[in-house]
Amino acid sequence: MKLPFATLDVFTEKRFTGNPLAVVFDADGLGDAAMQTIAREFGHPETVFVLQPEAAGSTARVRIFTPALELPFAGHPTVGTALILALKGRGNAIVLEEKIGLLRCTAAAAGADRGQARFVLPSLPKPAGVAASREAIAAAIGLTADDIGFDRLAPSCWTAGNTFTFVPVRGLDAIRRCRPDDAKWNAAFEDGGRSLAYVFCRETVEAGNNFHARMFGPRVGVYEDPATGSAAAAFAELCTQVLGLGDGEHRLVIEQGYEMRRPSQIELQPTIKGGKLTTASIGGHAVVVTEGMIEA
Repeated sequence: MKLPFATLDVFTEKRFTGNPLAVVFDADGLGDAAMQTIAREFGHPETVFVLQPEAAGSTARVRIFTPALELPFAGHPTVGTALILALKGRGNAIVLEEKIGLLRCTAAAAGADRGQARFVLPSLPKPAGVAASREAIAAAIGLTADDIGFDRLAPSCWTAGNTFTFVPVRGLDAIRRCRPDDAKWNAAFEDGGRSLAYVFCRETVEAGNNFHARMFGPRVGVYEDPATGSAAAAFAELCTQVLGLGDGEHRLVIEQGYEMRRPSQIELQPTIKGGKLTTASIGGHAVVVTEGMIEA
């Protein structure tokens, strides 16, 4: 069975940077094992399989796989899939059925092979348990306990679909020294086999950006991710706290992937009312890299 596919680089306007994504269309005939095998073959952080919609008003149902397992939700697959569907004539208002629920997206083409897309968080970030000790986390990512923490921030766990331990570090020097230690990983980040560590600092490479980040997920088959939209989604609440944002809509830019030579720019737009986060959206640019057929 031959299936059409496209690959995109997401959270970038330039090919061969950003976060690579594969999107396989007309995938209704594939089973779980076949999807996982194809995702492993592409080897990208995530591969999306587009299926016929089930929910009323939905554009498409999608399933998202890393090379190791299926995810209920992910940010750069949502942005990339919304854009490629818009480029293929499915309109600018895209609704994707993911395992977390319906994600409402807007997409705008900027030519035949590029554009931008944005989605609204399906639910607000929630606390997700207690983080491990500073010492355990530092050991797991190759830092010292003194590297961790700024602005009275300590490691904390949040989720907006996927659970992350957010690790504030003092600056770019510390974040560049991060080296995950497999033997010490589970003591710091293990969560039912899905360990995701999001390390961030206020110092940035690009002037005008708000945060610099790295994400490590060795237990989900992604040693390091060039851009993590689902982490940015969960980060919305922390941003509100860290920056002391006033009421209104704000635009924040998180840079990621620089250490991998895949620089990415993730736009986070939180809306604050009465001093509290009420909604947020994640967006960015994407560009098509390849199109073809895969034998499934």
